[in-house]
Amino acid sequence: MKYVLVTGGVVSGLGKGVTASSIGLLLKACGLRVTSIKIDPYLNTDAGTMSPVEHGEVFVLDDGGEVDLDLGNYERFLDIKLTRDNNITTGKIYQDVIDRERRGDYLGKTVQVVPHITDAIQEWIERVAQIPVDGESGPADVCVIELGGTIGDIESMPFIEALGQFSYRVGSHNFCLIHVSLVPVLNVVGEQKTKPTQHSVRGLRCLGLTPHLIACRSTTALEENVKTKVSQFCHVQKENIITLYDVSNIWHIPLLLRDQKAHEAIFKVLNLQGLTREPELEEWTSRAEICDMLHEPVRIAMVGKYTRLSDAYLSVIKALVHASVARGKKLFVDWVPAGDLEDATAKENPDAYKAAWKLLKGADGVLVPGGFGDRGVQGKILAAKYAREKRIPFLGICLGMQIAVIEFARSVLGLKDANSTEFDPNTKNPCVIFMPEGSTTHMGATMRLGSRRTYFQSTECKSAKLYGNKRFIDERHRHRYEVNPEMVARLENAGLSFTGKDETGQRMEIVELRNHPYFIGVQFHPEFKSRPGKPSALFIGLIAAACGQLDAFLPGSESKRNIPNGPANDMSQRHIPYGASNDMPQRNIPNGASNHMFQAACGQLESFFQGSDTKRNVPNGAAKAYQNGAATKLANRAQDNAYSIFNGMHL
Repeated sequence: MKYVLVTGGVVSGLGKGVTASSIGLLLKACGLRVTSIKIDPYLNTDAGTMSPVEHGEVFVLDDGGEVDLDLGNYERFLDIKLTRDNNITTGKIYQDVIDRERRGDYLGKTVQVVPHITDAIQEWIERVAQIPVDGESGPADVCVIELGGTIGDIESMPFIEALGQFSYRVGSHNFCLIHVSLVPVLNVVGEQKTKPTQHSVRGLRCLGLTPHLIACRSTTALEENVKTKVSQFCHVQKENIITLYDVSNIWHIPLLLRDQKAHEAIFKVLNLQGLTREPELEEWTSRAEICDMLHEPVRIAMVGKYTRLSDAYLSVIKALVHASVARGKKLFVDWVPAGDLEDATAKENPDAYKAAWKLLKGADGVLVPGGFGDRGVQGKILAAKYAREKRIPFLGICLGMQIAVIEFARSVLGLKDANSTEFDPNTKNPCVIFMPEGSTTHMGATMRLGSRRTYFQSTECKSAKLYGNKRFIDERHRHRYEVNPEMVARLENAGLSFTGKDETGQRMEIVELRNHPYFIGVQFHPEFKSRPGKPSALFIGLIAAACGQLDAFLPGSESKRNIPNGPANDMSQRHIPYGASNDMPQRNIPNGASNHMFQAACGQLESFFQGSDTKRNVPNGAAKAYQNGAATKLANRAQDNAYSIFNGMHL
């Protein structure tokens, strides 16, 4: 087993997550099998109880693990399925050591950070690295490890010591360290400054780790004299100084690494020269270039609770991007704070109220994501009502599905006090109730979590068609409350259709509104399994409906062959929606042929052959969101802020 460790210095938010994911993708493109581990030094056992405003979204894995959102990046880039143990936290390590001490495993010895904690960290890494995550048997060839935080953080010290020991434990030819650092440009002098990187590397060396490669984050490519200076003062070969400058979208980062021969430098350290092939990234390159050239807009109103921090809905945003690129559309996300839609805001802040409704009414589609707590719920209900009555494409996820059911019960069934027992335990018409697979008193890991099977009740519904007319699908869940099965008959008689249920028939998984262009709610989270080359079926449906192309896109439609928009048609055929069961038929199209067909369909084949190197030097435009009518910069974490999301794609 070979190990590649990615650390960060100077400041947080440099993009270690995207860098680690891109390195993994590059190595995979060279024919290696890759797995990933994220180390988070915080004391929490997992990310399950952490606020999305403070830490970003909680990413959910197939096994129910609630983990850091960086693992979502790994899964999306590498198209793998990780386990909860691929996210190491201080809490997990200390809990493991304390449990051993209580069992008497240490035979009366004094339990200390060194060697007991550091040994536990090394043993955990070695054990998890052996777990196959790509659907094949046997361990991967390379494990990419990302150490969260910044070099010098107190909470990271046990992990740095453990990794220093680990480098000697596995041997020098099995361990490669890549340090991500900042090379800022001061506006006063306009010069790239290397001193922060020098100090960061010096601190790393003082802690017993020596970098083999340095990935320098900067707004522009490093000048040659700057590279020379970093090499000289940090004792790293000049060819191993990699520039990671701002690009139009993060899909260009693996291409930057490839163009600078980062894979060859890694192979030299790991003694893999001659054992791998040149990286095959044709389809990835095509997708990155196509994304930059999209111009036909589609606007989606994101009605949520945490709209001031886009990372709170990171996987939802990524799934929208995957679907919009697959349909050949340029995505614009209008962030609508749910509370601003409520009547109370009309009195307290009429400007915010008017701006929120203006955004909602100007959208081509409405998406209400998951969430917890009652703040903003009434605004989400109003958004669902607007989409239902005005026949605007609507997708509700988890809580978004629940509020759609509540709104229908109130407006159509006339049950004015219909509610969820989460918000009103004493409601006389509980449309949504607590279901017994969790606990109402303990918060951590007590929900219905992980992959669960959903059975379609009909093959004629939109959701079944979008998933390829499968009998069942497997999607990831994270919730405590569900639709009350005792209310289902009344709701269905009034026009709702519960088209997806669990194996018992008691848990409602998918709801659709008959005689509506696209009104779907799901109890699961389809965004967690969306991939750049395999967009989520339901997100594809939302984007297609928002563009007026759903009927032509759905399987079995004769008009599908006559879609004037070439890229939408071609991409939807090439990419199989993710989340359908494994027996879904696959289409095998050679990468080069499919890319050229796609470009020709876009009318962009000529520009595609003009070369991609100069395109990656396009100055980075700040990613924007439109919130209450004003363009505002978002406080994104590493993977979005570091490299931008999509140039001109206002997220």
